[in-house]
Amino acid sequence: MLTKILSRGECAKCRVCCVFDRSDVWEMPLITPELADTLKKDCPDIKLKKLSEKASCRVVDAEFDEEGLCTCPMLTEKGCALGENKPFDCRIWPFRVMRKGNLLLLTLSPVCESVSSLSVKKISEFVPEIAPKILEEVKRNPEMVKDYIEDYPVFAVWEV
Repeated sequence: MLTKILSRGECAKCRVCCVFDRSDVWEMPLITPELADTLKKDCPDIKLKKLSEKASCRVVDAEFDEEGLCTCPMLTEKGCALGENKPFDCRIWPFRVMRKGNLLLLTLSPVCESVSSLSVKKISEFVPEIAPKILEEVKRNPEMVKDYIEDYPVFAVWEV
């Protein structure tokens, strides 16, 4: 989805988005009910947990190593084992949808050095292409909206 601003090769070299520590576990991708069904069939060893009792989406049940890191169990040496079926959060990362009051904000994680190093102009020109797709997904899965973090630059705003 982001190949116009981020090459697959450059992305594959980094993988920072596939490793989490305890402070950024909130970044773990949501697993929709449909994707959960696929995982049950194709990757039965992957454990999922609900975000809350009422949540329809799930996340990977994180197991942290001795260094306090959790690597996504779907990450292989060749990239994501799910390919084009990877979670929507992964397909749009480093973009994130965050809530601030009655606004939804399309933000950019500063952790992705490749995209963060691009000019604001280049990112801004790309955003109108992906923003409608992202908003459509948020309407289907509102659980993907995170609380706003101050140092995340904002590239689109929607009122809710």
